Amino acid sequence: MSNLVVFDFDGVHTADEVLNKLRSLQKEYLIDLEDACVVERDSDGKVHIKQAVNLTALGAATGGTRGALLGTLVGFLFLNPLAGMAVGAVVGAGSGALAGQLVDYGIKDDFVKKLGETIPAGSSALFILFKSFTEDKVLLEIERYKPRILKTSLSNEQEAKLRAVLGQAS
Repeated sequence: MSNLVVFDFDGVHTADEVLNKLRSLQKEYLIDLEDACVVERDSDGKVHIKQAVNLTALGAATGGTRGALLGTLVGFLFLNPLAGMAVGAVVGAGSGALAGQLVDYGIKDDFVKKLGETIPAGSSALFILFKSFTEDKVLLEIERYKPRILKTSLSNEQEAKLRAVLGQAS
């Protein structure tokens, strides 16, 4: 089962720093991240959303590769594999990009936008979706950034424990 936790930070780029820290902890097998999203609200109040996984680019790359392979095979039938590869790559990349843009994997975009509007100007928020984590080591690493918990899908006991470790009143 996946858990969602949303942290709010002072500073526009703090959430990016914490996400980079969590990615390094993931390489050490201390947290199993499924998805993450950074929301920054500049001093003018404009909200910027950065998805950790760009599904449009990923879909275009995958579709282009598969299209080129399939186009080459079809091109052999018509004795022109280079043209088949080129046409297949273009069609595959286009359809892959479209499919990637239509898919909403992990944290739902409308939830991110709605909650992103509530953070104060000049701050940032980090949305993380994870399967598991080593509590003592991960929380020790992010505690110095002074996060505030906005939302969780954790049980009441787990949320209270998280707030206590991070030094917040529940």
